Amino acid sequence: MLKFKLFALMLLGITLSLSAQKVSPYFNCGKVDGTISQVKATVEDALKASGYSVTGGYNLSGKSDYYILTYTSKDIQRVCLKVKEKGVLASNLRIGLHQVGAKVEIIALNPQYIFLGYLRKSYDTYKTELNSIENDIKSIMSKIGNQYVAFGGAVEISELKHYHYMAMMPYFEDMDELESFDSFNEAIATIDKNLAAKKGGTVKVYKQSYTSLEIAVYGVGLLNKTTGEPHFMPIIGEQNFVAMPYEIVVIGKETYMLAGKFRFAMYWPELTMGTFTKIMSTPGDVEEILEGLTKK
Repeated sequence: MLKFKLFALMLLGITLSLSAQKVSPYFNCGKVDGTISQVKATVEDALKASGYSVTGGYNLSGKSDYYILTYTSKDIQRVCLKVKEKGVLASNLRIGLHQVGAKVEIIALNPQYIFLGYLRKSYDTYKTELNSIENDIKSIMSKIGNQYVAFGGAVEISELKHYHYMAMMPYFEDMDELESFDSFNEAIATIDKNLAAKKGGTVKVYKQSYTSLEIAVYGVGLLNKTTGEPHFMPIIGEQNFVAMPYEIVVIGKETYMLAGKFRFAMYWPELTMGTFTKIMSTPGDVEEILEGLTKK
């Protein structure tokens, strides 16, 4: 009986330890000599050599010293598309480059963080495949930079799967509904047209469309100087810049975006309420900008 109790306590300790594991949103991969264009080419070549596809890129806030590169793979897309509840939002990962003097600082979005936050309870279903992707990215980025150090706060795995900042704040599923259309093709055509016109100070970073499934996801840079990245990023922290671009997802005839109060909090988990209040208008501003892209 004593041995059984000790064994039970040991299992409980392991369970509690695993449940309390924390994940950070970003990895600092260190600084390397060169310019953003040079390091960008190195990163792109390394990703492509490992079977990844670069889907887009842009300068954060229109600044030449900040660049965000987006990428995906067939394996990432396959898993994300299996998660019916808008899992496609997790299908594009990001790497950031920041010019600091004669060196470029490399920041990677932690794949595990976005997979846990966006795929939620489905993460466990595809854990083997997702772990392989996470380890692959760590291996690639560790070879390009000179370190792989987590930063940007940390959230317990169990909490990240159903993340919300605090009581009365939205969850992942509490998305903002944008515009409804008569067809999937009309939705895509409308967003494409408005992005081509850079409506609302936006820039298209990436687009992935799965016509047979009537699913599409866009990455949108928010360059409006009054209400976009140039306004809110300096307030909440440009070191977390690979939180951008913002996503729009199209499911059938409907278009959605993650609620700003969820998304900003998730990517800035160290954000204090005092700082949050300084960008109180930002969630609404971003919704207005992205909603504008869905207007006919």
